[in-house]
Amino acid sequence: MQRPNVMHGIRTELHCHNVFSNFNVGSMEAPYDCSVTVDAQLRAALDAGLDALFVTNHNTLDGYAQALDYAGDHARYSGISVYPAEEITLDGGAHVIAYGIYKEIEAGQTLHETLDEIRRQGAVSSAPHPFSILDALRESAAECDMVEVFNSNNADVISNARAATFADEHDMVGVAGSDSHVSSTLGRCVNVIDAEANLDSVLDSLGAGRVSIQETGYATGREAIEHIRYKIENSAEYIDEYMARFYPHSRHFFSLLLRLFKRNPDSRLWMMLYRLAVIGMRRISHKINFENRDAAPMSGRNLASMARFAI
Repeated sequence: MQRPNVMHGIRTELHCHNVFSNFNVGSMEAPYDCSVTVDAQLRAALDAGLDALFVTNHNTLDGYAQALDYAGDHARYSGISVYPAEEITLDGGAHVIAYGIYKEIEAGQTLHETLDEIRRQGAVSSAPHPFSILDALRESAAECDMVEVFNSNNADVISNARAATFADEHDMVGVAGSDSHVSSTLGRCVNVIDAEANLDSVLDSLGAGRVSIQETGYATGREAIEHIRYKIENSAEYIDEYMARFYPHSRHFFSLLLRLFKRNPDSRLWMMLYRLAVIGMRRISHKINFENRDAAPMSGRNLASMARFAI
């Protein structure tokens, strides 16, 4: 999916993570969230020809200041502006991105409490992956200033289509996000902001809708598996506890799969399983987004429930 560039301005990445996102994602997630170092993130931004990026780590502003300082210490990154943001987890598990905050916003609050704090800081809110299978605001996305109509990790495709339709129906500003967790996907989505190269001007333009989507693209299966591999190799204790809690009768089977994955993560078997998972996600997404099926069964992240939903 690509849209023509309708304005000249600042080429910006609006959704990306780095290693400072680790251990901030919440109890239902593996603690190791992202493998991208600050240097790798900035190198990828430079390679993508970006003018700016918002560092949107989960539930923390850590990673922004480090990227800003690193860019300031290395002349090759002098043309890239680094701006603060946070991807905040709400009390129900959905996410909101706050652009331009100066103080970290606590996770676990209601949507309205979170949006009130974003506005108090003079920042701009966005609903990331608003119709994905998990972590989605869904119709409540209308409360935000912007809505992410394309997310590179929404491999089911349907959830992006629903988000784009939703933005049109509610006359909302639509943006795209790479949601980068591996360095190769940073800059996969590019937004052009009609603004001067400073945070106040950028936030003013985002709030006024002076932003357009210039480039979009999906993360590949290999990139998705690279992200999964990082999580598995670094979160063994969490995975073991998760399996013991939710799948006690299948624990040994999953342990065998994990050992096989660690032994040969490049096997064609994993790509085949990934493709099957995408087919399942597509079926689930269609049922939720276009057949109005209740998404609540997905919140428990029970693989058996998800499998039944996908049939």
